[in-house]
Amino acid sequence: MDRIYFDNAATTPLDPAVATAMAHAMQHLYGNPSSIHAEGRSARTAIEQARKAIAQRLNASIGEIFFTSGGTEANNMVLKCAVRDLGVRRILSAATEHHCVLHSLDALRRQYPDLSVVLLPTDAFGHVDLQQLDDYLSAGSAVPTLVSLMHANNEIGTLLDLQRVAAICQAHGALFHSDTVQTLGFYPIDVAAAPIHFLSGSAHKFHGPKGVGFVYINGDNRIYPFVDGGAQERNMRGGTENTYGIIGMAKALELAYAELPARSAHIRQLRQHLLDGLRDALPDVDFNGDVPDGHYKILNLRFAPSDKTDLLLFNLDIAGISVSGGSACSSGTDTGSHVIRALRGDTDDAVNIRVSFSHLNTVDEVSRLIAVITGVFNR
Repeated sequence: MDRIYFDNAATTPLDPAVATAMAHAMQHLYGNPSSIHAEGRSARTAIEQARKAIAQRLNASIGEIFFTSGGTEANNMVLKCAVRDLGVRRILSAATEHHCVLHSLDALRRQYPDLSVVLLPTDAFGHVDLQQLDDYLSAGSAVPTLVSLMHANNEIGTLLDLQRVAAICQAHGALFHSDTVQTLGFYPIDVAAAPIHFLSGSAHKFHGPKGVGFVYINGDNRIYPFVDGGAQERNMRGGTENTYGIIGMAKALELAYAELPARSAHIRQLRQHLLDGLRDALPDVDFNGDVPDGHYKILNLRFAPSDKTDLLLFNLDIAGISVSGGSACSSGTDTGSHVIRALRGDTDDAVNIRVSFSHLNTVDEVSRLIAVITGVFNR
């Protein structure tokens, strides 16, 4: 029996059309994009076409898109350069952010003792208290401030109202950065309609290649290179560009938005099928996050601790079903999910499983997942 993959929030399978575009680039666009000869110019042209395509999807200008190795580098770049280059002396974020944001904040605290870092409280569903955000910004309007809040949580799927947060930040003159790694390609994002200063994306979350992403930097904010080297990326990131990765990312994003209505409708159907099936079979099942209004590709299941739940992830893997206990970036640790701790407290010992869908999954696969989970509990 073929394996079933339900860990698409960790990474997604490469789209065959993306692989084809990348293979063509590997064979024919081998020149260094910084070289002035024909091979170099061909590679440069393809990179700039990809930059233009991504910028158009965000309603940004071409000069505001900078390619990186992924979302982690993009988030590091924004946070650390905002403090170093833009004079930011206060950052407002949340304890449910991705580790690349939280660990960057820890590093900044050590490097800049005068930097104030405030982690805003969240409610039981993972929503940031936006009234408190407004209050903090009102009380410290003289302090150069960056607000860093992710668009959708990668473990529980809770969504942020980008438009509202952008308006709050704009009203108080604060910079706004959003990690949109989980939502790019799944929701339309318009940086002009919701004034965002910085935004991060990663190709492998929307069926593109691993090892490539980008950062959007609003043209009004001038920062200096995070990775020093040559003059690549308009003097913003040293290192020879990942030509075929960039081309693959642009192709994947093009497909994601071209097929967005069909993909999203299908994934929503899968998620609802899992919700209904588990609620019917296991009345005591619970869920983490904002289930009705969260990201449609993520459903975080919560089971009371018992001898049957202790090996649930293992049993699912043995049955050929890949899911996750949380963020893939925390694999190999046994400290539990920092997101769940922020919502439930340090003493919570429930078993939590993240199921994350793609348009490649089927209703039959979801039915199989329901059957395996209920089978564990009915033994």
